[in-house]
Amino acid sequence: MNFTDVIGYAATICMIFGYLPQTIRTIRTRSTDDIAVGTFLLMGLGSIFFMIQGFLLGNYPLAITNVLTTIMSTTIFSIKMVNDIRKRRLLKK
Repeated sequence: MNFTDVIGYAATICMIFGYLPQTIRTIRTRSTDDIAVGTFLLMGLGSIFFMIQGFLLGNYPLAITNVLTTIMSTTIFSIKMVNDIRKRRLLKK
């Protein structure tokens, strides 16, 4: 394993464990009031593009890391959107 691989695996660990606490908390509490829609939308899109790049380059650690972060971003974003839609409906009543 060379230095580049070590850096890549360190980035993988940081990215996955960076998203994981927020994802777990959002799933457990369903609280998304303090989450910015734009942030998770752009982070999710970034993960999708890095995932595609990883597959195109044959860099599977990059691809798999971003598959996982895409899933986590999508989960958080989806819960956020459902909550926001429910709040809008309640305000209209």
